[in-house]
Amino acid sequence: GELSVENENGERIRSREDLAGIRADWDHLFQNRAESRDIGSFTVEIAATAFASDDEMHELVGSSLASGFGDRRFAYAVEKNDDDSMTVKGVVVLRSGQGERLTGDEKAAGIIQARYDASAAASEAAAQFSFHGYGNGVEYGSGKLRGLVESHGGDVRDDRGQPVADDRAAGDLVQKEWRGDLHSRKSRDVMHLIMSARAGTDVAAFEGAVRDFLADQFAGHRYVFATHDPANDPKEAGQGGKRPHVHAHAIVTMKSESGDRIETTPAVFRQWRVAMAEKARDHGIAMEMTDRREFANPPAYTRNQVRPVNREGRTEHIGTSEAAQARYDAKRNGRRTLAKSERSRKYTVKAKQSWQKIALASGDRRIVAYAAQQLDQLISGLSAGEAEATSNIVHAEFGSKFRANLVPLQKLVLEGDELRETSRTDFEAYETKVETALFKLERIVGPEERSDFDEVAALAREHVNQRRELMQLYEQHNEAIAEQGGEDQQANRRDEVNDRWDAAVAKHGEAVVEAANDLLIEIEHNREGLDRIKAGDLPHDPKAFRAGLE
Repeated sequence: GELSVENENGERIRSREDLAGIRADWDHLFQNRAESRDIGSFTVEIAATAFASDDEMHELVGSSLASGFGDRRFAYAVEKNDDDSMTVKGVVVLRSGQGERLTGDEKAAGIIQARYDASAAASEAAAQFSFHGYGNGVEYGSGKLRGLVESHGGDVRDDRGQPVADDRAAGDLVQKEWRGDLHSRKSRDVMHLIMSARAGTDVAAFEGAVRDFLADQFAGHRYVFATHDPANDPKEAGQGGKRPHVHAHAIVTMKSESGDRIETTPAVFRQWRVAMAEKARDHGIAMEMTDRREFANPPAYTRNQVRPVNREGRTEHIGTSEAAQARYDAKRNGRRTLAKSERSRKYTVKAKQSWQKIALASGDRRIVAYAAQQLDQLISGLSAGEAEATSNIVHAEFGSKFRANLVPLQKLVLEGDELRETSRTDFEAYETKVETALFKLERIVGPEERSDFDEVAALAREHVNQRRELMQLYEQHNEAIAEQGGEDQQANRRDEVNDRWDAAVAKHGEAVVEAANDLLIEIEHNREGLDRIKAGDLPHDPKAFRAGLE
């Protein structure tokens, strides 16, 4: 071949014949299992029947499908014909609750037809069942159901009579409700792994890192790999070759010679990325494993969500659906996006704290500027989420004016979290606004609400005090940076900043400086209060306000 391929023993495979012979050498490691048939596409022709309403029509259609499919999950759309007959199109989970799996073909249609003909539903309307395709997995099922929704203008219902009106509802139905019923299996005897580095990376060093990574992670497995150097790639750019960055492809057997199988979980993938970065650094390549949550990067798109339309330079794609196109556009344009799961939000908060520590402690202006930029991106994303949460609680019904005014007060207090590197003037304006809001709130407090007000006021002022301490820390840091002097002091900048920082510790107390991270964590707990209110975990009363600030 035109590219040099290397196996796990370091042997070069240079001919297509030798490469083809690897399949026979690996055969004993293959299971050769067929993919499970999980989702089937069906059509049912129902004879002419008069209906008083659409609800009556859907009741008959749903009953007819259930009589044939049993307890299998399905979704369908109805097309009315000129002779009052109906053509019902849909998708069905091929495995029943009892474990019977239909094949989704003509034989399966005969089984379903016989069951329908023997049911009571057959006496109400004649129906003819047929299958016209099947596939494997939730991605296939989601794609088929989304196509059904799109072709029928959102007029789709599931086996429980619930509407499936858009792409998101279709995806949720298959991925969240049907997934467990599929019991899907997919033949995977080998894994295709791609490793890459930025443009300009030394090719020989990268190939050495890939070699060491594969040997370390997949000892006992059979594999081959090839490095694609953009300068020597035999493929032209229009054919997908000459990518601007160096990368390597590896084909690895899932089963090792000792019978162990490779786990493919998010945690394992992350560990591989860490290991690859370590091997790269061992070969003199500056590479770090990064997490998209640390930079508010959008999630990646899968190959099933896009198709290539132009391979010149960086490959251009178009989405296979509106949702897929939106995901592709977000990734391609670098749109800042925060992961929304609770676990990911906690990770993002920790990343934000790390960027804050870097911005505070570093004496290198470039590092400070970069950390501040990343911090701003994370803050803007967190703020957007909190704005959404706030919008969901301002219309709640409260029992008194006092309780109604807790919401705008809470919103005002948490505005302080946006003052990342505020001036003293801005902070004092913020403090005045909070005190004014407390003054107005106190004027409408009834005797029975006095204890609640005192508790709220104490918590609000404690929060403001935390922001004051953080503002003072930023002032000390900025003063230290400003007093650095000219260019001839650049080499000693870090030591001088540290000295001044130590002086600040001596002046204000070690606890204030060392507690900065704990302080930031406390502030994040305050911010999480709004998230919990949005989730419905807290009632809208003074106790909820306390929980939101603790």
